[in-house]
Amino acid sequence: MNVPAPEYRYHTLVVKVENRSGVLARVASLFARRAFNIESLAVAPTDDERFSRITVVVDLESAPLDQIVKQLNKLVNVVEIRELHPGHAVERELMLVTVTAEPNRRDEIVEHLDRAGGKVLSVGTDHMMLSLVGPPGRVDDFENLMRQFGIVELQRTGRVALASLDDVAD
Repeated sequence: MNVPAPEYRYHTLVVKVENRSGVLARVASLFARRAFNIESLAVAPTDDERFSRITVVVDLESAPLDQIVKQLNKLVNVVEIRELHPGHAVERELMLVTVTAEPNRRDEIVEHLDRAGGKVLSVGTDHMMLSLVGPPGRVDDFENLMRQFGIVELQRTGRVALASLDDVAD
């Protein structure tokens, strides 16, 4: 396992685990016991129902990457761990957000949303529910932009990622 360049504080690990009850709790408990900071966590079954895929973005200021990987490898239900090198992965995140949207400001909100590549999900009397899927930086920027309108409720999924096609054969 290669250690990332020092300028990368956050690093993405993909952990293939057995799809069994309690596995996620054991992984989360390992991070808590060792005081490893998780920036983002996403879990879902894979195309093979025997396994799940955990995409975890770790903060390397809390522990060295090799230490995190060694501790994960000790868990019995962990099948495989892959690191996705920063800059060599396609990363996406979903955000759902409800914002205050007075009728005279809706066009402005929609203009920002169109530029970001998002969608309007619902329009109420004085609120709009929006969605955006994109790289984490774009989602961060859009979230910050929506603050001026008044965020009523916000939910983000956490990062999901795949190795860039050039790196798949590695």
